Amino acid sequence: MNILFVLTSHDELGNTGEKTGFWVEEFAAPYYVLADAGVNITLASPAGGQPPIDPKSALEDFQTEDTRRFDQDADLQQKLANTLPLNSVSADDYDAIFYPGGHGPMWDLTQNKASIALIETFARQGKPVSAVCHAPSVLLNTKDEAGEPLVKNKKVTGFTNTEEAAVGLTEVVPFLLEDELKQRGGVYSQGPDWGPYLVEDGLLITGQNPASSTLVAKAVLARLSK
Repeated sequence: MNILFVLTSHDELGNTGEKTGFWVEEFAAPYYVLADAGVNITLASPAGGQPPIDPKSALEDFQTEDTRRFDQDADLQQKLANTLPLNSVSADDYDAIFYPGGHGPMWDLTQNKASIALIETFARQGKPVSAVCHAPSVLLNTKDEAGEPLVKNKKVTGFTNTEEAAVGLTEVVPFLLEDELKQRGGVYSQGPDWGPYLVEDGLLITGQNPASSTLVAKAVLARLSK
């Protein structure tokens, strides 16, 4: 099995002067779930090369067994430093696509034409499309074959308005993910803030927050193993 991970290349947290990027746990936990199961994983990002890590996600409060494993994993760090440019990959080569979160994707991947085309192709080919936390934002501008929003009438989740308020970024982010998924016709639901929560609707698999990242990877694995 071959899975494509797509990471953000955006590192500016709005106009705050702070840095953002992808959230380490939301990359490391799913990566190891899938890699330990024998899945071949390719990493890509809009700019290629090293995607930015959200510095907050490297703080001690947010460390897990998987992030500590990543910190000691020189091979994976080297692989991460050399992600493929997103416009160089083809959906034909992969069985599923996964997007780790962090705030970065809200700025670049939501609008990225190569990402949008990839997701639409995966969906058309009947392959799982998965994302966690802020990364379901990559679905907002995707369309189905009838030209309707891909999330319309689909069960979805993602980082909640109340979680965004809790981290103090409601006025910083370019949009509130919960609101935008609903605006596109998504059937949005959520679990308790910061708790693991997963939604599957056909081949669309979304997780609410960092605690949900392992669930998303396991759901993708289960779907591919059928």
